[in-house]
Amino acid sequence: MQQAESEQDILKKLDDETESYAILSHRWGAEVTYKEMIGLMRMEEWKRDQIKKRDGYQKIIKSCEQAKEDGYKWMWIDTCCIDKRSSAELSEAINAMYRWYQNAQVCYAYLNDVDESVFPTERDRSKFGQSNGWPEWFMRGWTLQELIAPKQVEFFNKDWVPIGNKQHLAPVLTDITKIPREVLTNGLAGKRLSVAQIMSWAAERKTERVEDRAYSLMGLFGVKMPMLYGEGENAFRRLQLEIIKETSDHSIFAW
Repeated sequence: MQQAESEQDILKKLDDETESYAILSHRWGAEVTYKEMIGLMRMEEWKRDQIKKRDGYQKIIKSCEQAKEDGYKWMWIDTCCIDKRSSAELSEAINAMYRWYQNAQVCYAYLNDVDESVFPTERDRSKFGQSNGWPEWFMRGWTLQELIAPKQVEFFNKDWVPIGNKQHLAPVLTDITKIPREVLTNGLAGKRLSVAQIMSWAAERKTERVEDRAYSLMGLFGVKMPMLYGEGENAFRRLQLEIIKETSDHSIFAW
């Protein structure tokens, strides 16, 4: 977990079910890794200064400042809180990701391509031409569960100006994502949704790695499986098999 204020404990493992914390949802760019974060104070000044110039470092600072302002001592950020050098830790983290977002008191959704101080309520292909007319955050695979799982999602523009939250923006978010309003406001629990319907929410979303199309959906279906980067499309077949073990819903075969 990333602490919002302390040089002694920059990174610390905590229990997500008992601690109060904020969590970040964002699009990756020039980020700061776990290895760089834990070594930041020990590296040469010129190298540290180079890292501090990255957009990813500023995201860490700004999100931690927001968490502190909101009264949270801890902030979780995927870029620097997962040691991706360890395949075991990466696999554990991906399997736990939905739960971590679900247990967070608030999720900050950072929309780095939104300039205005209001949430975009209409499709604008001239501004968001590479992402179907909406901010790119809405077209990425991992951000689907990051929108649904948290109880509270606060949206920020590129300058970290708050531009709305999930509850108040639910009608617009439904138009953008096709996710029913009641799912956005109250989550998946107790909803009678078909596998095909949930799959349809991810149909137009993209991931950098083909395997992540499957891995990013595990939490939505309540299944777990080991990560095997390099398996390609087989990841989706494994996901289907895990879902079949949990449900008799034949709509899965539409995918």
